[in-house]
Parts: sequence; C-alpha cells; structure tokens
Amino acid sequence: MVYTVILSPKSVGDLEAIVRYIALTNPSAAGKVGQSLLHKTKELGQFPFKGQMVREFNSPDIRQVILKPYRIVYRVEEDKKRISIARFWHSSQENLEI
Repeated sequence: MVYTVILSPKSVGDLEAIVRYIALTNPSAAGKVGQSLLHKTKELGQFPFKGQMVREFNSPDIRQVILKPYRIVYRVEEDKKRISIARFWHSSQENLEI
C-alpha cells in the first residue's frame, strides 16, 4: 500500500532555507537541490522503511534517508499509512530536533 507523504511546517522551513542559501551563489543549482530533496521524499511513499533508524531518537518509527550532504528525517505512521517529513537537515548541523 502506498503511504501519503506530508511535510511538517519545520521541514518546509528547512527546505526553503536550503534553497535560499544555495541561491545566493548558484540560483540554478538551488532549484535542482530542492527538487531532488522533494523527489527523495516521494520515494518514501512506496518504501516507508527504506531509511535507517535515527540514533538520536532510538525509535523504529523515526528514520532518515541521506541525500548528501542532507539528512531527510521522517516518522512512519503505520496506522495512518502516512510518512511525516520532520526535517531536512544538513549533515554539518548538530543537535537534530524534530
């Protein structure tokens, strides 16, 4: 069964900040990075457990996929058949919060 993929308000803010930052030096790359990140999230609808568990949270429902240098952190809500994208996180950032 296909899961619905939704973006949290924090993840939308993360994505906007990533695109704006890249656009300062390379506007064409900014759009491509943003689209690549969104495409990666859509894949999760078909394969919700594709990502690995996130060490910081030690929960089987909180997972991540990597699109270097970004971590896409998400929650699998099996009962609702939903993937909630929590954050788009640059690997150089510390203290992941969802």
